This record gives sequence, structure tokens and C-alpha cells, in this order.
Amino acid sequence: MRILIDTNIIIHRECNRPINSDIGTLFLWIDNLHYEKCAHPATVEEISKLENSGAREAMRIKLANYNVLRTVAPLRQEIEAVAMEFDNTENDIVDTQLLNEVFSDRVDFLITEDRKIHRKAEKAGIGHRVFTIDHFLEKIIGEHPNLVDYPIPSISKEYFGNIDLNTDFFDSFREDYSGFDTWFNRKSDQIAYLSLSGNDIVAFLYLKVEDENEPYGNILPAFQAAKRLKVGSFKVRLNGYKIGERFIKVVFDNALRFNVDEIYVTIFRKRIEQDALINLLVDFGFRHHGGKKSPLGEEEVYVRRLRQPVSREEPRTSYPFISGQAAKYIVPIYPDYHTKLFPDSILRTESPIDFVEHEPFRNAIAKVYVSRSWERSLGPGDAIIFYRTGGYHKGVATTLGIVESVVENIRSFGEFALVCKKRSVFSPVELRAQWDWRPTRRPFVVNFLYAYSFPRRPNLAKLIELGVIRDTTSVPRGFERITEEAFRNVITSAECNKDIIVN
Repeated sequence: MRILIDTNIIIHRECNRPINSDIGTLFLWIDNLHYEKCAHPATVEEISKLENSGAREAMRIKLANYNVLRTVAPLRQEIEAVAMEFDNTENDIVDTQLLNEVFSDRVDFLITEDRKIHRKAEKAGIGHRVFTIDHFLEKIIGEHPNLVDYPIPSISKEYFGNIDLNTDFFDSFREDYSGFDTWFNRKSDQIAYLSLSGNDIVAFLYLKVEDENEPYGNILPAFQAAKRLKVGSFKVRLNGYKIGERFIKVVFDNALRFNVDEIYVTIFRKRIEQDALINLLVDFGFRHHGGKKSPLGEEEVYVRRLRQPVSREEPRTSYPFISGQAAKYIVPIYPDYHTKLFPDSILRTESPIDFVEHEPFRNAIAKVYVSRSWERSLGPGDAIIFYRTGGYHKGVATTLGIVESVVENIRSFGEFALVCKKRSVFSPVELRAQWDWRPTRRPFVVNFLYAYSFPRRPNLAKLIELGVIRDTTSVPRGFERITEEAFRNVITSAECNKDIIVN
């Protein structure tokens, strides 16, 4: 297996002062699986242009740890067509050369955090062979779970004062912000969100609600008066377990809870994990606003407005809101899979210990649902109520999802497994069983966003009373469309925040 590594990842990995344990995890896995780490000659040329002669020579020596491709594939016609659409700079042209090696099958995969390369790969039909660090870790952890020798991350809320400030996890904060330790200690009685792998911190999130009188003199363009949720400190070590997505959900849950107008984050763009975090924020609708002056440089400011139209075509950008004009559906999910897929929707009768995030799909916002339903007319932006089966009293509606896309007419098991990737609750063996169960009617796949866990769960008896389900013999066996009135009855009965529906 030959893995081509993007230039920026190599530079971050081999710099004199790396604070990139996430990249270290990536390289450890590549070495343990005896994959070949490859660098493109264009990467060598880029490194030769480094201004610092000492850094340039050190990087040249470290390139001996990579297999530098001895030849470059001729530019394929299909890649050239993509380049004509996307390439505007010298760096774009270099990126196209890397992509061409994948398309020409001279390497198996490319790992890059450059979002433009990913868009080009999708256009060229090789998006499934171009990975971010986190997506690649997710892939190999899913394929080799027996080789995982470190504890799986769990998530909790904790007082600052109970968190070990001396761990090297916070070194990057110290580098970016003078006085970080003092700031941290002054927060001792405040709450942060924490993700631990054993005793090691792998993710940290601090949120602050700011009112209309908050001064923003050092942010340009200036903010207008509004109630905001500030993402005060946010760091995720990439580990393949979708912790970043889980924390994004925490951010939006708090934004809804405190009824803010906007969410914003200020962030330096110095390291790979910061690039990955910005990409994740942009995926969920954050947009570059401007800059914030700091003694150590200028931070970038990203803002997500909450009061905005809902995009049915790109529901991530307006997540977790649902269009009032969207179609509404109810669909069953068996208890064996329910809380694995929706950890925030755990029932009081279930033990939280059994549902710590042991699999990537549990943390992910973007998930897949495998179905053989006769009803297949779902479209992007449509709403799904998930009904946990269990009978008249124990069957309950628990969760709200938003459709991203529907994949039908899947031709082979390999394609089916690829579509599901690692966002399905099913194991590879269970996926095979799903595929083989009825060859004359193959399953289709609904990609959806895990949006909202109901504060109160109406059971089957209540759903019948509300007119959502006709009677006990009419419990949904697949996707069933429900009326707007029935949907709003569920939202009201479940004591949901009605602001999530936007007309």
C-alpha cells in the first residue's frame, strides 16, 4: 500500500518544534501496517524554497524517511480537465500533480487537509481515495480494530480546576496565547467539555455566552450588537473517532439552549489540527468574517449566524435547523442499534457505561441509515423522526435527523460498503448480511445529520393519540411520510425547541 503525503503535512510533521501528536498517530499507524510513505518530487522542490537555510537542510535530511517518487505520471486528460476548472495558482498546479499520481494508480491514497484538493478529487471521481488525516485514521481503525492499543475517547463536562493544566495537550495554547495558564486558572470554577483517551486529553472545548453589550474593539470588521456564543477554546487531536463532530454538536446544542443570534470562534492558522478544525467549522456553515488583533499575531474570525434561511440543498450549512417546507418522515430503528447510533438519545433504562463512544459512527453528526423501505422519495433537507421500537409503552420517538442525500441503485457489495464507510451502525459482517438478505430488493442508503435528541420521548400510545401512527398494527416498517400537523404535534409533545423549524 503506497500512501502519498501532502507537502503541508510533511512540513508540519518534520518541523523543529512539532506540536502535532495527531500527525504522530497517523504515521504510527502507517508504519505499523507497513504502508509505504511517499512524497512527490514537487514536495522536495517546495521544501528547497524554504527561506531558513537551517530548516531547509533539516527537512532535506528528514525526507530520507519517505519514498520520493522517482518518476512523475504524465498528466491524464481527465485530471487536466479538472485543473482547467480549479487551478489558479502555482500551488494549485502542484496539488494537481499529486492528484494525478492517485488517478494514474501509481499510489493508492493521498492524505491532505487541503479542501480544494478534495473538491478536485470528487470532480475526478477519486474522492474515495483522497483522505483527511482524521478520515484516514477512521478508515484504518475500522478495518483493523484489533490493532487499537489505546483507550477510546469518552466525553464529559468538567470544572477547569479539576483538569490537569500541565499536560502537553495545552502546549499549543501556551504557544499561541501569552498568559494562557493564568487565564486557565482564573476559570477554575467554570465548566469545560473534555474528551479523554484513558488519562490523556484528546479534545477540549470552552464556551461563553456574550450579551449585546460585549465589547469587540479588536475584531475587524466590527461586530454589530447581538447575543453570541463564543467558542473560547477548542482543540481536537485527530484520532479517527469523530470527536470534532461530536463537539460541534455540543456547540450547536448550547447555541439553541441559550437562544443566541450568532456563534463565533477566533483561531490561529499555524498547525494542521487548526486547518482541520477550520475545515470542519466551514462544513457546518461558519464563514470567514475577518481578523482579531493579538500580541502574537492576527487570529482569523469565523462566524455562524443562527437567524438565517435554511439550505435544503446543503443542510450542513444551516444545521441543525429544518425547513418548514421540507417533507417529514418517521422511520423505525431497533433497540440494538438505537443508542449506538444516537448516544445523546439514551433512555433512562439504559446504562451510559454501555454507550461510551467506542466507534467512530457514535461521535459523528453525519450518519447513514440502511433501508429496504418501499418509500424512497426522501430528498436533501427532509426531516426524519426516529422511532425506537418496543411496543405500545416502550416504543418511543427519540431523535430528529436531516437528510443529506439518498443513494439508490447500488450495484455491488463493494460499492455498498464504500457508501456506508464507517458511519453505519452495522459491522462489516452485518453490512454483508444486509446486502445479501434479499438479492431481488437490494438496500438503499440515506445519508443524514443527527440533529436533535428529544427532551421528552412520546411513546407509541402517545403517537397514536397525536395522529402520527394510526394504530398498533400500523407501526412504520420503513420510511413513512407524515403530515406537517403530525410532525409539529411530535415536536410539541417532545418539548423540543420549536426554533429549529424555520419557515
